[in-house]
Amino acid sequence: MTPDAAETLALEALAWLASDEEALTAFLAAAGAGPAELRSRAADPEFLGFLMDFMLMDEDRLVAFCDAAGRPYDAPMRARAALPGGDLPHWT
Repeated sequence: MTPDAAETLALEALAWLASDEEALTAFLAAAGAGPAELRSRAADPEFLGFLMDFMLMDEDRLVAFCDAAGRPYDAPMRARAALPGGDLPHWT
């Protein structure tokens, strides 16, 4: 997956997340961001990488997003790998 395609998928995930108030609140708390910052930070590939990390932490959320977006279940993982920091080793 190209970095541009990864950013596009992450923006789709952000839009999907915004439709779920509980999940959006949890994401904003984890990111240390407020709703007003989302628009400006959505253009930051590192922020989008963090968003994909957040999505990958919860399988139910991940499956629901992929089903709603018509994406394969491995697409978020591939997108994360293409965003900044995605090439770091995972020790778990």
